[in-house]
Amino acid sequence: MSEENKSSLFFVCSLIEEIGRQLKQPRSVVVKLLGKRVIRQLLRDADILHCEPLPKVAEDYIEKYELPVGSYDNVGNARYTVPDAWTIGKVYARLAEDIAGEDLAPAIMRVYSKWTDKYLSDYNLPVYYQPRDYIAACFQARKILD
Repeated sequence: MSEENKSSLFFVCSLIEEIGRQLKQPRSVVVKLLGKRVIRQLLRDADILHCEPLPKVAEDYIEKYELPVGSYDNVGNARYTVPDAWTIGKVYARLAEDIAGEDLAPAIMRVYSKWTDKYLSDYNLPVYYQPRDYIAACFQARKILD
C-alpha cells in the first residue's frame, strides 16, 4: 500500500471516530450512515480535507449528510484516560490495512463491523492498545483471543 493510501486511510478512520464522538453513535453506525460511496469520496479527498481541523471536517460531513445524533457515549462511559480520535483512527487504519486488497472502502466497512466496534470502542477494555498483529488475529477469529 502506498504511503498516500496509508495517510488517507488514517485520516478517514480518524474522521469516522470524530464523527462518532460528536454524534454519540457507534462507529459501525457512522460507517453505515456514510456508506461505501462517501467513504470512497473521503479517501480520494483526504489529502485536501486534512488541512482543516478534524472536528470541523466532522461537523461539515454531519451537516452535509444530515447524520442523526444517538445516545452511545463510549467517551463519557470510560473509566480511564480516553485516547484521542487520531489514536483510535490509527488502530482501525492498521486493521483495515492488514485486511485490505486494492480497494480500501470495503476494508473500512469490514473493520467497522459491530463485532469489532464493540471491543475497540470500549475504552474500559484492554483491546485497542494491544499489538497490531493481536488485533488482526482477533478480527480474523471474530473473538477476543487468550
